[in-house]
Amino acid sequence: MTQVNEVTLSDAAASRIADILAAEKGKSALRVSVEGGGCSGFSYKFDLADAAEDDDFVLEKGDARVLIDSLSLVYMGGSEIDFVDNLMGQSFQINNPNAIASCGCGTSFTI
Repeated sequence: MTQVNEVTLSDAAASRIADILAAEKGKSALRVSVEGGGCSGFSYKFDLADAAEDDDFVLEKGDARVLIDSLSLVYMGGSEIDFVDNLMGQSFQINNPNAIASCGCGTSFTI
């Protein structure tokens, strides 16, 4: 499955997540969540998880697995999770159509 409630995973993100999970014993997924805070009001948090929770939505693509809790999914509908590797560095980025503003770090946004 490559789509859950309109949240998608780019090929670059799926490849990087699969590499990370292969190197981390006992971890089966990347957890993406939205928290209050950050310089724009909300921020994304990325953690490795060993199992899904009851309210998690599971997004899978190839060997990559992403978990998003139901509350965070409300803020992330229509988003694409991407992985960028450029001169500024490497990072996961969320391309969120619901965000009306974001900060320069790319992990904080306003709805």
